[in-house]
Amino acid sequence: MSFEISGLSFSYGDHAVLEGVDLSVADGELACVLGPNGVGKTTLFRCILGLERPRAGTILVNGRPLGELTVAERAREMAFVPQSHAQVFDYEVLDVVLMSAASRLGPLRAPAAADRARAEEALERVGVAHLAHRSFMQVSGGERQLVLIARAIAQDARSIVMDEPTSALDFGNTARVMAVVRRLASEGLSVIASTHAPDLAYLYADTVLALDGGRVRACGSPADVITGPLLSELYGLPVEVSSLHGDRARACVPLDMTR
Repeated sequence: MSFEISGLSFSYGDHAVLEGVDLSVADGELACVLGPNGVGKTTLFRCILGLERPRAGTILVNGRPLGELTVAERAREMAFVPQSHAQVFDYEVLDVVLMSAASRLGPLRAPAAADRARAEEALERVGVAHLAHRSFMQVSGGERQLVLIARAIAQDARSIVMDEPTSALDFGNTARVMAVVRRLASEGLSVIASTHAPDLAYLYADTVLALDGGRVRACGSPADVITGPLLSELYGLPVEVSSLHGDRARACVPLDMTR
């Protein structure tokens, strides 16, 4: 088991953000975390990454307590893909992916030929090898997100944590990025991604965790979690869920409350 989260609770001072969260993600699985703004999705990820210390509960990474892992060990186990990446200097795309080597290099050491080969292979895996020598600042939003995923792949970690990887993308780039994410899980990585799109969670995930007020409202297969009644309760408005293509996909539509 790559991730085993049990009874996780976290507070900012007296304000409880997470209460008793349980989630298991095995190698080769994609788990999507769903819920309204402010329910604790980002805080959950910060706890998984070791950036915040939970008030209670445990996080096991490949059977080891997260708190026992050194920073270098965490980097070998987990890679992180942010929503966006503000680049201060005008690096080439390949250089951005090469930054993944920092977790393996000692002080003042430069990336070696093997690191460059790993970065080039990662760009190839996500389909943007042709951008290797383009400016990172000048590629499109979808291409930029694929470059960040390539950087996570090149880190050679066993798991990837993604904070809303498609939040700023258009319809086509969203589909392209999620197809890559699904393929990475199918190749054996364990992936946890947050999303505001329940239809995407249904289409691509193996497990869906629905958070509401820092608590688990539901956790299970997409077919069990992505339902009209649950989404209506979760978001506080009527939602109709329709099956498509023999229930291979589901369309989630908020009903017009102005008529």
